[in-house]
Amino acid sequence: MLNCFKRALVPAFLLFTYNSLFAQTPFDVSPLLHKALKQSFAQATSFSDRFEAEVWLIDMSGRISHLVEDKLERIEILRAAHAHAQANQLPIETVLGLIETESHFNRFARSPAGAQGLMQIMPFWKLEIGRPLDNLLDIETNIRYGCTILRHYINREKGDISKALARYNGSRGKQVYPNKVFANQTKYTP
Repeated sequence: MLNCFKRALVPAFLLFTYNSLFAQTPFDVSPLLHKALKQSFAQATSFSDRFEAEVWLIDMSGRISHLVEDKLERIEILRAAHAHAQANQLPIETVLGLIETESHFNRFARSPAGAQGLMQIMPFWKLEIGRPLDNLLDIETNIRYGCTILRHYINREKGDISKALARYNGSRGKQVYPNKVFANQTKYTP
């Protein structure tokens, strides 16, 4: 009986440790991030003209076709990623590399820690910014949150994207996660 109890405690302890060490936490939320998330919910289009949009979307759609079967979903993901990367002054290839690293472009991805969607957003963010009804599995919403959070961390790390990515992942001070994103982002460099 004691062995069964010990076996049951190990997964719970591992989940608690994972949540506390590697996940985004509400304790790392600044007033500036609150404000940025709230303001990010009113963004404009990111392409200068239709031709530019079509060329880029067709090229990138081909690059993720092995990860996202549905063509319309691919276009929706790419359009949202481009728009929110530009709105937050982020390199689009970094955003796409982060999405691949976090979820492999699976909009329904959920981590053991509770992170959701393409950019693996923790649900507490919805409460932090006063939008509890937001659906983090919605492509547009998830990417808006993720890009805004990443921009905040880049600003906080004085432009050091490697440190910002580590913060985003909850692995501050380590280089493994940023290196994965950098490796994946090369797939999306024009």
